[in-house]
Amino acid sequence: MGLTKQYLRYVASAVFGVIGSQKANIAYVTLRGGEKGRYVAVAACEQVFIWDVRKGEKVLILQGQKHEVTFLCTSPDGIHLAVGYEDGAVRIFSLLNGESNVSFNGHKTAISAMHYDSLGARLVTGSRDTDVIVWDIINECGLYRLRGHKDVITEALFLKDKNILVTSSKDSFVKWWDLDTQHCFKTMVGHRSEVWGMVLLNQGNRLLTGSADSELRAWDIDYLQEEKAEGETKVKKGKTLLDDDDDDDEENKEELDESPEERILSCKKAGSILREARDRVVSLTADAKARVIACHGNDSVLEIFTVLSEEEVQKKMTKKTKKAKKKAAKAQEEAAEEEEAAVPLVERTLKDEILRLTKIKASAKIRWVDCLSCVGGELKVALLLQNNTVETYSLKTSDNTPTANKTSRLTLGGHRTDVRTLAFSSDNLAVLSASGDTVKVWNRSTLQVIRTMVCEYALCSLFVPGDRQIILGTKSGKLQIFELASGSLLETVDAHSGALWSLCLAPDQRGIVTGSADKKVKFWEFELIKDEGSSSGQKRLTLNHTRTLQLEEDILCVKFSPDNRLLAVSLLDCTVKVFYTDTLKFFLSLYGHKLPVLCLDISHDNTLIATGSADRKREDLGFGLRRLSPLYVCSRRQRHVPPVSPQDSPTLEGHHREVWCLTISPNGDHIVSASHDKSLRLWERTREPIILEEEREMAREAEFEEDMAKGDAPVVPGETEGEAAPAAKKTVETVKAAERIMEALEIYREESRKMEEHKYACQNAANKIPPPKPNPILVAFGNVSPSQYVLDVIKKVRSSELEVSLLVLPFPYVPELLRLFNGYIHQGLEVELVCRCLFFLLKIHFGQISSNQMMLSVIDELRTNTVTKVREIRDVMGFNSAALQFLQREIESKEDVMFFTDATGQLEEKKRKRRRRERAILTIA
Repeated sequence: MGLTKQYLRYVASAVFGVIGSQKANIAYVTLRGGEKGRYVAVAACEQVFIWDVRKGEKVLILQGQKHEVTFLCTSPDGIHLAVGYEDGAVRIFSLLNGESNVSFNGHKTAISAMHYDSLGARLVTGSRDTDVIVWDIINECGLYRLRGHKDVITEALFLKDKNILVTSSKDSFVKWWDLDTQHCFKTMVGHRSEVWGMVLLNQGNRLLTGSADSELRAWDIDYLQEEKAEGETKVKKGKTLLDDDDDDDEENKEELDESPEERILSCKKAGSILREARDRVVSLTADAKARVIACHGNDSVLEIFTVLSEEEVQKKMTKKTKKAKKKAAKAQEEAAEEEEAAVPLVERTLKDEILRLTKIKASAKIRWVDCLSCVGGELKVALLLQNNTVETYSLKTSDNTPTANKTSRLTLGGHRTDVRTLAFSSDNLAVLSASGDTVKVWNRSTLQVIRTMVCEYALCSLFVPGDRQIILGTKSGKLQIFELASGSLLETVDAHSGALWSLCLAPDQRGIVTGSADKKVKFWEFELIKDEGSSSGQKRLTLNHTRTLQLEEDILCVKFSPDNRLLAVSLLDCTVKVFYTDTLKFFLSLYGHKLPVLCLDISHDNTLIATGSADRKREDLGFGLRRLSPLYVCSRRQRHVPPVSPQDSPTLEGHHREVWCLTISPNGDHIVSASHDKSLRLWERTREPIILEEEREMAREAEFEEDMAKGDAPVVPGETEGEAAPAAKKTVETVKAAERIMEALEIYREESRKMEEHKYACQNAANKIPPPKPNPILVAFGNVSPSQYVLDVIKKVRSSELEVSLLVLPFPYVPELLRLFNGYIHQGLEVELVCRCLFFLLKIHFGQISSNQMMLSVIDELRTNTVTKVREIRDVMGFNSAALQFLQREIESKEDVMFFTDATGQLEEKKRKRRRRERAILTIA
C-alpha cells in the first residue's frame, strides 16, 4: 500500500454575523452593577448573546453545545437566565460569570414556553411534545410531568400565592392544574382556534389570552375555596357548561369542569379587546407588575395597552357617572319634564379597565417583544425583528398621549438578509460578506466590522489584488467596484443582461472572468484611468471588456485552472464544459450530475476537478468543495484529492439551516461559511490529523449511545399512565450514571469478598497473613473504603438525573445498596442525599422489597436510624436558625440597622416615596 497524505482537522472557532436568532424570544436582563433596561439577551443559534443596547456591543456570551436555543426566561432576582434548547434540554446560567451549573433534561423536543414562579424556586417548561414539567431549582431536580394537552404548549404561568398552574396550547384549550394533587381540574374551551399567548393581570384575578383572531379575550378568575371559607357563596353542582342566556356563540362555553366536586376557582369571560391587526397573535407579554401589555401580529406594528388600577378605575367611573347625570339633566330641561329624572346607571366594562396606550411602528416585521417598567413611569420596549435586528424604544406611560422614541438599533453586527457570497483577502486578515442589500468587510481576528457599504443583490465577490478594492457580481448582471479605504462605490459596470452567478480571478491577477444567466462568459482586464471626480488627478480602478464566449445554456460557475491553460464552466444542463483559455476552443465535457453544478474547483496540479451539485453527488474521484448540509471543505493547498467514499468524509457540524456559501483563506488555515440561519462561522485548521478509522469508531459510538437513550422509557412499577408522570427522561447520561453505580457496587462486592476470605484465612493460619491489595480504582481515589467509594459515585450523579439513574438500576443491586444506605445513615454521611435515594427505591421496588424476608431486618433498621438522624438534623437546623435570629436581634439593637426582609421592605418604601415625589414634581410642572 502506498503512502497516503494526512489531512488536518478543522474545528469551530467563532460565530458572528448574527444579532438575534428568530427561534427564541428576547428578554431584558440586569448585569452586576448595570443599569436597568440597558442589557438584552437574545439567542444566537446555539449561544446566547447579552447586548449592551446603549453601546451596541456584546458584553457576555453564554456558550451552548450543539442544539439551537428556542426560549429564554430571566429569574425574578435577575441573577439567572434559563435557556431552553431544541432537543428539550434546559440550562440555568448565572449572569454573574456566564457559567451553567444546573441543567434539566426531560422533554423530547424543543422548549416552547418557560416561566419562573414568584420566588424563583420553581421553573415550569412547556414543549412541542405537549408535556408540561415543573422543576425544583433549589434541589436541581424535576418534580412532575403534567400531561393533557394535545398540541404544542404556547404558555405556562404560575398563579401568585396559589399552588396553581395555568397552561395554554395550540389545541385551543387553556388548562388549570392543581399542583398539590398534580391534576387538571378545569379546562377552558372558549377559543375557536389556537391560543398563542396569555398574561395574568390584577394580582392573578384576570387572565388575558390571545388567539388566531383580532380579539384579546379577558377572563375573570374567582377563587371559590376562599368564598366558601368566608361563607359568602357556594357552587352549585348542577351547573351546565353553557351560560344562562340562549346565545349560540361558541365563546359562551366558559369552561369544562373535570372535577365538579373539587372546584378550586371559576373563570368567566369578562369581555374582549379588539386589536388593530387582523392576523393571529404572535407575541403577547406584560411587564413585571402586569400594568402594561404589549401585543403584535405578523406585521411591524406593536400595540401597547395599559391596565388601570382599582383607584384609577373608580375615578374614571365617577367621572362617567357625573357626565351621564349632566347629560340626563340637559335632556330633562329640553323636554321640559316636571318629573325628576332617575339617576342613570353607568355600567363598568372592560374598556374602562384596559386602555389602548399607543402603538409602535418598527422598521421591519416583529418577531418577539419584551417590555420593562422603570422609575418615573418610563416604559422600555425591546423588539427582535425578523431581519436580524434589535430595536429598543422608550415612552412615558404617564403622558396623556405617549409617544415612543427609538433609543437604539443593533444592525452593525450582521446582515438584514442571507449572505450569498464570501471572500478572503490575500493576507488572510479580512473577510468579505455580501447579501441582498449590503456588503461588509470583517476583521478575521477580532470579528468586528471594518466597512459596511450599500450594494445591489450580490451573488459573487472577490478582492482585487492588493486588497484595496472589491468587486461584486449582482443579480441584475452588474459589476460593482468598491474602494475599501473610503467605503465608496467607484463604478458600476453593466456587464451582463442576466444574473451574474460567478466570477473568478485570473491566475496572472491581471483580470477576471464572469459567467451569467445570459449564456455568456466575459473576460475583463484591470485598468487604471483618471478619476474625473478627483481634483488631484488620481487614478482609479476600472474593468475593460476584452473577449466573450457565447454558450447555449445559462452559466452557473466559472473557474480557471491554476496554470491558466483551461477554463471550466458549469451550465444549467447539468454538465461542466472545459475550454482552452487562449483560443476558447472546446476541450471536453463532464457529465453525470442529475442537477446543475453549483460550484467547482481545480486541483493545484491541474489534473483533477471537483464539482458540487444540488443532487449531492461529486464528480471524479474527489469530493465537492461544498455540500448544502452538512458542510465539508477541501483546502486549496491540498495537492491531491483523497480516494475516500462519501461515507468517510468528515463533516463540520454547526449550522442549523442551509449553507449558502463558504470561502477558504489563501493559506488554508481558516474557513468562513454563511448559512440561512443568518450566522457566519469561522473554522480553524488544527494540528490534529484526521484518522478515518477513529472517525468511523466515533460515529458508531455516537449512534450506539443515541439508540441506547432512545430505548423504552423506564416504567415505575405500580404507576399507571395518567396526567402526572416523572419529570426526567432516560438519556445517555442517566444510563452511564447507572452503569457507574453498578460498577461501584461490583467493586464493593469484590472487596467485601476478599476481606471475608482474608479474615477466614487468618483464623485458620498459624502465621499472620498480609491483607489483600485494594482495587487500583480505590487507590487512585486516595485509598478510600469501598463503601465510601460507592457514596462518592452517587454524589457525582447530577441531581436532576438521580431518580432516572436509580430507576434503570437492576433490582439485584438494590438490596446491597439498601444495606449501604443503612450504614451511611448510621454514620451520619450525606443523610439528605441518602434519604432521597432510599425513599425513591422503596417507592419503585416496594413489592419486591416487602416480599423479601431477608430485607425485613434491614428495612426495620433503616426505619429506626432514618427517623433518629432526620430528627437530629432537624434539631440542629432549628438551633442554628434560632441562633441566627438571636444574633440578628443583637446586631440590630447595637448598630441600629435592619437586615434581610426588613431592609428589603425599607428599600421598597424609599422607592415608593421617591416615585411620589417625582409625580408631584411632574404635576407642578
